[in-house]
Amino acid sequence: MHKEPLTKFIQNNLPIENKTLNEIAEHFEEKVFLKNDFFLREGQISNEYLFLAEGFMRAFTFDTDRNEVTTYFYPKNRVVFDASSFFMRTISAENIQAVTDCKGFTITFEKLNTLFHSIPEFREFGRAMLVKEFSAYKQRTLAMINKSAEERYTNLMTTNKEIFQYAQLKHIASFLGMTDTSLSRIRKEFAKK
Repeated sequence: MHKEPLTKFIQNNLPIENKTLNEIAEHFEEKVFLKNDFFLREGQISNEYLFLAEGFMRAFTFDTDRNEVTTYFYPKNRVVFDASSFFMRTISAENIQAVTDCKGFTITFEKLNTLFHSIPEFREFGRAMLVKEFSAYKQRTLAMINKSAEERYTNLMTTNKEIFQYAQLKHIASFLGMTDTSLSRIRKEFAKK
C-alpha cells in the first residue's frame, strides 16, 4: 500500500506543501492487523500513533466486575492511539483491537516528537488532531450524563452509522452505556419511525 491515504488525510486536515508532506510520510511505516489483533493492550505504554487507512478498531476496558466496556470506535481514516498513555508515557488502562482486518501507518513516540519539533506544520496538524479527539471524548462524556439512551443511539446512528456494520451489538450497547436488551428495544422503536 502506498502512503496516499495518509498524505491525503494530513492534507485534508491541514494543507501542507507536497515536499513537507512527503518528508512527514517517510517517517510512517505500513502496518497490517488481522481481525482480533491488538494494537494496544492494557498495562502497556502506548508507543505508536496509527493512521487507520482500512478497517475498523475498537477500544475497550473492564469495569470493576471484569465486564468489557467499549470506550471508543475507530473507523478508517482516523488516528488511533491512547492519547494520555502516549503523551504522558503512562500505562494504558485500555485495549485497542482490530474488529476487522486493518491496514494503516504507524509512527513511534520518538519519531513523532522529532517531527513535531522539526516541522511546525506537522506540530499544528498534531495539535488539531488532539483538539478533535479531546472534543469527541468530551462530547461523549457529557452525552452519558445529559442525554437519554435513545438520544445517544440516535446520535450514533446519524454521526457514525458505519459502526453498526462492523461492531457487535453488545459492544455498541456498552459504548452507549446501556444493556443489550435496552439497545434491542431502542433499535426496534427506531425502526418503526
